[in-house]
Amino acid sequence: MAKDVSPTVRWGILGTGAIATTFAADLRLVPGAELAAVGSRRADTATEFARRHGFARAHGSWAELAADDQVDVVYVATPHAMHHAAALTCLAGGKAVLCEKPMTLDLASSAHLVQEARTRGLFLMEAMWMRCNPAIRRVAELIGDGAIGEVTAVHADFGLAGPFGAEHRLRDPRLGGGAALDLGVYPLNLAHLILGTPESVQAWARLTPEGVDENTGMLLGYASGAVAALTCGIGGATRNTASITGTRGRIDLPPEFYMPRSFELHRDGRAETFDVPFPGHGYQYEALEVQRCLAAGELESPLVPQTATLEIMSTLDAVRAQIGVSYDLDPPAELS
Repeated sequence: MAKDVSPTVRWGILGTGAIATTFAADLRLVPGAELAAVGSRRADTATEFARRHGFARAHGSWAELAADDQVDVVYVATPHAMHHAAALTCLAGGKAVLCEKPMTLDLASSAHLVQEARTRGLFLMEAMWMRCNPAIRRVAELIGDGAIGEVTAVHADFGLAGPFGAEHRLRDPRLGGGAALDLGVYPLNLAHLILGTPESVQAWARLTPEGVDENTGMLLGYASGAVAALTCGIGGATRNTASITGTRGRIDLPPEFYMPRSFELHRDGRAETFDVPFPGHGYQYEALEVQRCLAAGELESPLVPQTATLEIMSTLDAVRAQIGVSYDLDPPAELS
């Protein structure tokens, strides 16, 4: 269970889909978190979500949620293509924002959100929950302490079996579909956490008939001489594991490496297992980090810094340019 922080933080959720449902459930594990309000494009959907998850109020528009003076921070849980507009609405309403990953569809729009938050003096964080996971934090600490020596390679993979029909959001370019933005951000974040920004980016992908990436490989090179070999896809159930190799050893992350409850450290011919159990899905740790930052008056999190978000978006822009995936950055009105 997460440790308590004060004062109470009043949470709003913008969106009522699957990720909002999971986040709402884990929010109950966070001491000091008040389930204040839900906002949706439809009042009936918001009302039902609020009833089901115990939120005090429901709003039938984004603007109403952003104007709710009983909300301190809004978790943006819409599809990717709406993140920019939704987060802007909340920032304009004076709200701190935790925005689902990827923050937006490209670097320019993510940078716009960061600048807007800084101009307004408001907290903004991408909801890259993996970086707040206690096992991942322990891995980073061990590597920083030299447990595996100099890192030479990161391997990570995230694939879903499907099949996903043409109407599914993962194949819909209007919603920012494709493997790279939805799944590839996890291998990219792991590589960035360990190695920083790459000097070289090479990518290849098979595209769907709709024009989004279905099966993608990324090879990153670093000034240190390290490499990262990363894959993602929406056409096969891969192992979803990761490993980090160094000159003195290796750390292996198990299936669902992005929400691990354990990992193995291999060095000197021995393997040591680190168990880091937790309840729920692990979203409570990013919520707790938001609350800690708000209580401390911090405008961004050191666990998920805005610079990391922008650097990874820059890498994703380079990947998309190489594989030939582009998006309409102004989604149709019915999606807004």
